[in-house]
Amino acid sequence: MEAIGGMISTIHAQIQKSPFKNVYWFARYLLNTDKFGALGKSKENQLLELVSVLENLVTQENFSTEEKFLLSKTTLLNEIKNLVKPSTKTHILALNLVQQLDKDIKTVEDVIIFCVAMKYLVAPINRAMEIVPSDDKKFCETAAKSILDTFGEEKIALLIETWDDLGVKGCLDAERTLVIETFTRLQENLSALNIFHSKLDDNIMLTAFIQEFERRLGQKRKSRGGNSLETVADFIFDYYGFKSTSEPSHFDQDIEVDKWFKCKDGWVVGISCKRTLRERWKQLSQADRGTLSHFKIREFWHLITFDKDLSDDKIVRLGEQGQIFYLPITSETYKKCSAHPGMKDYVRPLNNFVSDIRKLT
Repeated sequence: MEAIGGMISTIHAQIQKSPFKNVYWFARYLLNTDKFGALGKSKENQLLELVSVLENLVTQENFSTEEKFLLSKTTLLNEIKNLVKPSTKTHILALNLVQQLDKDIKTVEDVIIFCVAMKYLVAPINRAMEIVPSDDKKFCETAAKSILDTFGEEKIALLIETWDDLGVKGCLDAERTLVIETFTRLQENLSALNIFHSKLDDNIMLTAFIQEFERRLGQKRKSRGGNSLETVADFIFDYYGFKSTSEPSHFDQDIEVDKWFKCKDGWVVGISCKRTLRERWKQLSQADRGTLSHFKIREFWHLITFDKDLSDDKIVRLGEQGQIFYLPITSETYKKCSAHPGMKDYVRPLNNFVSDIRKLT
């Protein structure tokens, strides 16, 4: 452990001596929304133009090193102030960025590294993030259509069970490709960089890129998370030509419903596609049978792919209120509940989902 601690201490000391030591922090400042207004995203083009101006200033042979530093730093700070309108919240955040850079930029090398951060880290990551999938539907639809074309509606359970995996893998594959492409381009740019940089400097740059890119990819994954299975109902309805309808007017219960359809008797059914109920089941239990009847809601159907937390208490409590659970016939929960006199009316096989819609419409 002492050897590892000593090695980390040595690396830290080497990083602090590197002119590239702030490249990661400059990138973070430019992308920090709460503290600095994320000007690296919202004002990317203007900042890239500023980088070009700064590059010209620091390469002028008519100025001394000190003059280059003073001129380039003054230009940088003043132009950032002018990026946004005065007397706005964003202007206050821009001033925060100016104050931070005023502390961190102490040499002409720091100005150069700021330019490197904007030009080779922030801007390329911005462009790559525009291509990162916002949802996983396109990765699922081809395989899902093949499943139904080949096996028919009796394999609806297989489609729903695999939909999420297909989407996650598709999105991660797309992300992986973008990371490799952008990383390779960064390596090429580093090789062509017209300033001295050691192997350690390159590693500082490359790891800063990976760290920041992964942080933003994580945010994108979080925004996609939980939405994957919600699109499967849309796909099934489109595939079989089922018509959906809108939520009953003035129905304001806190229940997440992904799809509604109208029955031939004029009542409606709400469909929710989730991996699990998690903590939402207590909210769901607030919609009693009387409330559903008032809005002519026949039932709520829950398409559940992970039923480990689906206790007897949840099934009975919600089932008594007109909420039905569609489960894979291979699941132990379905096997137990479908044979139990007190719960068999509240669970149905997932493979019957399509035929049950047909019966009602």
